[in-house]
Amino acid sequence: MGRLFGTDGVRGVANADLTAEMALGLSVAAAHVLAEAGTFEGHRPTAVVGRDPRASGEFLEAAVVAGLASAGVDVLRVGVLPTPAVAYLTGALGADLGVMLSASHNAMPDNGIKFFARGGHKLPDDIEDRIESVYEEHRTGAPWDRPTGAGVGRVRSYEEGAGQYVEHLLSVLPNRLDGLRIVLDEAHGAASRVSPDAFARAGAEVITIGAEPDGLNINDGCGSTHLGLLKAAVVEHGADFGIAHDGDADRCLAVDHTGEEVDGDQILAVLALAMRERSVLRSDTVVATVMSNLGFKLALEREGIRLVQTAVGDRYVLEEMKEHGFALGGEQSGHVIILDHATTGDGTLTGLLLAARVAQSGRSLRDLASVMERLPQVLVNVPDVDKSRVSTSADLAAAVAEAERELGATGRVLLRPSGTEPLVRVMVEAADIEQARSVAGRLADAVKSALG
Repeated sequence: MGRLFGTDGVRGVANADLTAEMALGLSVAAAHVLAEAGTFEGHRPTAVVGRDPRASGEFLEAAVVAGLASAGVDVLRVGVLPTPAVAYLTGALGADLGVMLSASHNAMPDNGIKFFARGGHKLPDDIEDRIESVYEEHRTGAPWDRPTGAGVGRVRSYEEGAGQYVEHLLSVLPNRLDGLRIVLDEAHGAASRVSPDAFARAGAEVITIGAEPDGLNINDGCGSTHLGLLKAAVVEHGADFGIAHDGDADRCLAVDHTGEEVDGDQILAVLALAMRERSVLRSDTVVATVMSNLGFKLALEREGIRLVQTAVGDRYVLEEMKEHGFALGGEQSGHVIILDHATTGDGTLTGLLLAARVAQSGRSLRDLASVMERLPQVLVNVPDVDKSRVSTSADLAAAVAEAERELGATGRVLLRPSGTEPLVRVMVEAADIEQARSVAGRLADAVKSALG
C-alpha cells in the first residue's frame, strides 16, 4: 500500500478514495496510537472535530466522530470552520487531538482528513506512519480493543468555537481597520461566516462575495484560485482592496484597488516590514520556499531582511520556523504562517494583518506592495522523463549553467522533480518575459533530451 498521508493529511475523491470506512478506521487508529504514546495518560481524552462545507464532509464527519467516540475519546464538534480555527481551538481548549475534514483549494468532489496534535500542531511523521500501520493492520481483520459502558466517548456540539476564534483574531491586531472598504471572497468555503465577522468587528466596511456555501459550490470559479470575480468586485465597489481565501481558509491572496493581484510573496514582504517596525520579526528573518520570486529576495536584501529558503511546501516552511524560532514565513500561493499567533497558515489572520498595515500606514495596498517588483516567471512541466536523474545528468547541468550565465544576477533557474508525477518542473525568472520564455523553452528541450 502506498503511503496514505501526504504533506497535508489524507486526501482523495470522497466516497471513492476517501470512504466513510477509511475515515472511521483512521480515527480509531489515531486514538489508539496517541493512547500508546501516552498522550491520554491520566485523563479522559478529548478531540476537536471541524470541517469545511463540502457535502461529503457531512458523512465523513459522522464517521470520524463515531470512530473517536468508539475508541473512548470525547468529541467537541465545532462544525464548519477554517482549518486554522480548528488548529487554534485544539490548543485553546486543551484538546488531545484535532481533526479537520477538508481538501482545501481542491474541487468539491475531493475531501481530506488532517489530524492535529495537542497544541494544534501537525502530527509528527512517525506518528502518522504509525496511525497508517495500525489502520492497515485492523482493516485486514485484527479486532480493536473497545471500551464499553461509561468508557465510550461522549459527543457534543461546541458552537462557541467560531466566536472564540474571532476573538483570538481580533486580540492580535495591532490597530483597527476603520475607514477601509474591503471586498472578501470566501470561496463558498469554511470562512464564509467568521472572516466577514472578524473584518467587520475590526472596523472595516465589508463587501462579501463567494460567501453562500451550499455544499457543492466550494472553490467553484471563486476564491484564491480564481481571482477574476474579486478583481471585478473591487473595481466595481471602489474598494480599497480585496482579500481571497481558499476552501479551508488557510490561504490569503489580495487584489489592490486597481484590480491588480498581490500574491503571497508581496504579502510576506509587506508583513515583514510591518513586523520589523513593531520589533516582532525575530532575527529580522523571513522563511519562504525556493519557488519565491527573485524580486522578493532582492527586495528583502535591499531592506536588510534575511531570507531563509526551504523546499516547496508549507510544512517545510513551518519546520524551519519552529526549529529556529522565526516569526514569519510562507509561500507564493498565499500560505502565510505567523507563528506567534497560529500553528498553521491562516488566511483570515493574514488578511487582517495586511489590512491593519494599510490602515496604520495610510498608504494604499498597491503602494505597499511595490516594495518588491515581481520578475516575470515562466513554469514549464516536462512529462514522461526520468525525474530521478535531474541532479546527476552532466548534460542537464551544462544546459543550466549556460542559462544562468545568460540570465546573470537578474534571473534564476530552478529544475524540480514533481513529488507526485513523472515530470520535471522547469522554472525560469528573468527581467524580461520573452527572455524567460526563451530560456525556459530551451531548458525544457534539454530536460527531454537528457532525461527522456
